[in-house]
Amino acid sequence: MTDGSGRIGRTDGEYNVCQFFENGMYEYTRRYVSADEAAQAFKHYTTNIASRVGIVVRVIITDGGDYVNAEWKFGEGLTYPTKDTPVEG
Repeated sequence: MTDGSGRIGRTDGEYNVCQFFENGMYEYTRRYVSADEAAQAFKHYTTNIASRVGIVVRVIITDGGDYVNAEWKFGEGLTYPTKDTPVEG
């Protein structure tokens, strides 16, 4: 089964970054990128002017299984992972 991108099934080691806006819209700012690129984009989209004034209200990183790996919310900051989130490895 493909997801429309030509990829088949779950993709491991590839990440997506999505930002959500105050009006309910959202956009993927990165798709199928490395962990490093996703982390850099996450940092950018959680510290830029749109996030500081509340135009962007949520930013997430998801993995190939569509699990949230990091979440930031306007007015709350980093909400996942927390200091109590178990580390796998």
